[in-house]
Amino acid sequence: MTTELPFPGLRDVPTTDEPQNRKDYTSDQEVRWCPGCGDYAVLAAVQGFLPELHLKRENVVFVSGIGCSSRFPYYLDTYGMHSIHGRAPSIATGLATSRPDLSVFVVTGDGDALSIGGNHLIHALRRNVNMTILLFNNRIYGLTKGQYSPTSEVGKVTKSTPSGSIDHPFNPVSLALGAEASFVARTIDSDRKHLTAVLSAAAAHRGTSFVEIYQNCPIFNDGAFDAIKGRETASDALIPLVHGEPIRFGVDGARGLVRGPSGGVAVALVEEVGEDALLVHDAHDPDPSQAFAISRLTAADYLSQAPIGIFRQVDRPTYDDRARDQVSAAAAAVTGDPSTRLAGLISGGDTWTVA
Repeated sequence: MTTELPFPGLRDVPTTDEPQNRKDYTSDQEVRWCPGCGDYAVLAAVQGFLPELHLKRENVVFVSGIGCSSRFPYYLDTYGMHSIHGRAPSIATGLATSRPDLSVFVVTGDGDALSIGGNHLIHALRRNVNMTILLFNNRIYGLTKGQYSPTSEVGKVTKSTPSGSIDHPFNPVSLALGAEASFVARTIDSDRKHLTAVLSAAAAHRGTSFVEIYQNCPIFNDGAFDAIKGRETASDALIPLVHGEPIRFGVDGARGLVRGPSGGVAVALVEEVGEDALLVHDAHDPDPSQAFAISRLTAADYLSQAPIGIFRQVDRPTYDDRARDQVSAAAAAVTGDPSTRLAGLISGGDTWTVA
């Protein structure tokens, strides 16, 4: 039995009306992360979210790279692959292109995706392959014991940077928007409701959905996101983005985003500029410029300010759909007499006559 799927991103994936719950997506493997790791919260959210898709478990695939987050496939009772360092988006591209009946997820970390895997990530985003990429950002290399990562702040003292990092960090959301990804979002491991809502939207999207998840590493980078998680500081640090609504934050919505003097985006007090001056968030704007400007408000140290929510959600053709269309067109073009097909192949394109 099947049921109508409300997620256009999964339109070709077989569904079921058999009841499912979190236990159905929980494997028999012992979960091996450090106590207090944010990965536990993300795993619980994903296991609780997957039944809402009403998919057959044998049509769900998680592909990961290397790192703490990349243990994810072991803990889900779906198909999965623990692949090679940084190459999960490439493997997932082949899988999504050849098997439209699969729901393909990529689980990666800030080191795996943005260092050795940076090239693979940006090309998956620009191609708009039908997959959902979950990037766990703890701003450190956890599996290899605490080296600085591409998202570590300048001055970060680690085992590999005893005098402090001199690298300028990536802003993953800015990177994704620069690659013109069709769906870009950011959420937090400790906010189950927000995380689940973002995951739902990501699954509903057809094309590449990129979700950055702020995730705490209690061993090597504990407290990296305390300011945006703390009860007393979160309201002033988090800038929630909701499509179609004015962008306000702070206690009682006292602050908001306005157009800056140089054309970018700036923070202002609402009582000083008035509500009419506030920017209204448009995640469906085909021009990613404003979404990119908002992403630049992320504090370089990740401590004092961070926009969260869906930055961009637009429709455009997907790589895998177009690739399958080309294969179908080519197959249709070679029907008929075999000798005619062979002659067409031999004489097609550039040919030369040799005397």
